[in-house]
Parts: sequence; C-alpha cells; structure tokens
Amino acid sequence: MIKVDKLIFNAFQENTYLVYDETSECLIIDPGCQDAYEQQELVDFIDEKKLKPVGQLYTHCHIDHIPGNAFVFKKYGLRPVMHKLSLPFFMRANEQSRMFGLDEIEIIEPEKFIAEGDKIKFGNSFLEVLYTPGHIDGHVCFANKNSKFVIVGDVLFRDSIGRTDLPTGDFDILESSIKDKLYTLGADFTVYPGHGVKTTIGHEMKNNPFVRI
Repeated sequence: MIKVDKLIFNAFQENTYLVYDETSECLIIDPGCQDAYEQQELVDFIDEKKLKPVGQLYTHCHIDHIPGNAFVFKKYGLRPVMHKLSLPFFMRANEQSRMFGLDEIEIIEPEKFIAEGDKIKFGNSFLEVLYTPGHIDGHVCFANKNSKFVIVGDVLFRDSIGRTDLPTGDFDILESSIKDKLYTLGADFTVYPGHGVKTTIGHEMKNNPFVRI
C-alpha cells in the first residue's frame, strides 16, 4: 500500500512529498527545504519512518520547489530527476532567487530525464509520469492509478490553478493539461498539490472556477 506524506517548507509554503510503500523505499518529490532547520525536519521524518530514499523527483523547477536538491544529493546520494524541458529553469535557479531576494542555492546536475508515460519504480510500486505544461515548460505530474492519487505540483489546486503569468506560462495549455491529463483520471482520484491542501478530481471538475466541466 502506498502512503503519501507532506512536509511544508520555505517562505512559499511549498509542499514536499514523501511517497513510499510497505518496503520503505521512498521517493522525495520537490524537496523545498531551504535551510538547516528544514533539512533536519526532512531527515527526522525519514529516520522516524525508517524510510530508504531511492529517488529525488521534480514536478517542475520554480525556485520554491528545488532548494533542497543539493542537500538530498549530499545526504542520500540521489541526483535530481526531471523532464528535460525543466533543465534551463533548474540551471538558472539563482536568477529566480535574486528576483525574490532569496539566498542563492547550490545546484546538482540531474541524473536523468523523464517523459510522458515513464514509470518511476520504488519498492513494489511505481508512479506514472504525466506531462502537464501550462504553468511552466517541463512540468510533470506523478500518478498511481491503483491507489488513485496524483501529485500535481503547481498545475491544479483546491478551487484554483497554477499561475500562467511567469515565463512559458500559458492558460490555454494549462487548461488542456488539466482537462486532458488530470480530469480524465477519474473523479475519485486524490490530488496532492504543490501548495495548500489536498483535493479530489471530482471536486475540481464540479467546483473549480477556472477549469470546470
């Protein structure tokens, strides 16, 4: 059985997810831990649950989702894994840092790239990659159709959607990603967003004021 737990990090209140099954193998998704205190919080959670991290994955590479990349690499030996169109944003992350008046972060080059339809294995389980641009190029979501959940980064929020006024953002593309890739999963899917509380596909299909069907 897959479990999904959340830690909230940095000034943007970004959701970092730890996904694991009965083997205790664990994926760390969007490690946003910004400082030593938050880094220790991540380690303490992993130690308390006796987890074994086997992957460092990114839904996308805006600055609030990637501060922990170097720490996770140094602590657990895991290089970042992302869509290839995320790489330019990832490698220029400190331009984003300066724009928001944040401290610069260390960047560890990715191990490999993922694409639509890839399956990310951990323990006895896997997550399927869905390519979902519109908020930013290179954005992906991670779904498991047996456990009926999807980790959506900043594509979809409870009663809202990701902003489209940043570079490579496009509302029409985002709307298509939501309708074609997320709403087709099924109304009973749990949605774990990059910020805020979880929701369901069914709730958003009926109530989301931006993309309702």
